[in-house]
Amino acid sequence: MKLVVSTPLSVVVEADHVAHLRAEDETGAFGILPGHADFLTALTISVVTWRDGSDVEHCVAVRGGMLEMRDGNRISIATREAIAHEDLDLLETEVLENFRRHVADERASRLDAHRLYLAAIHQIQTALRPGPPGFGRQDLPGPDR
Repeated sequence: MKLVVSTPLSVVVEADHVAHLRAEDETGAFGILPGHADFLTALTISVVTWRDGSDVEHCVAVRGGMLEMRDGNRISIATREAIAHEDLDLLETEVLENFRRHVADERASRLDAHRLYLAAIHQIQTALRPGPPGFGRQDLPGPDR
């Protein structure tokens, strides 16, 4: 089989003669052998491993992504970020933890931005709400007031 792992900026892995591949999605780990049926799945933050024709194991850490198996002999993985390294322990500890921390930071940033957006909308609604003098739109400073 042929394996291609790519990010938006580069092709991280391009391997021929892949005899077996192991990856993980939300349901758990799974394996792919030559001739596997076509399918598409969303990968989790994990380490993808494969063995080549010489039975040498290789691995790449992926920050989620999509895996596509096509024609029983072509595996494509598209991911935001990938790091190929021969040291599986390093990938499983440091790299995956870094990916998970990065995802958590992104979620926190999006949540903070959403909270600021909602606070701004609330302030605008309060300023435009009709009410007693000093609280309504008619009392907002303007160029002719």
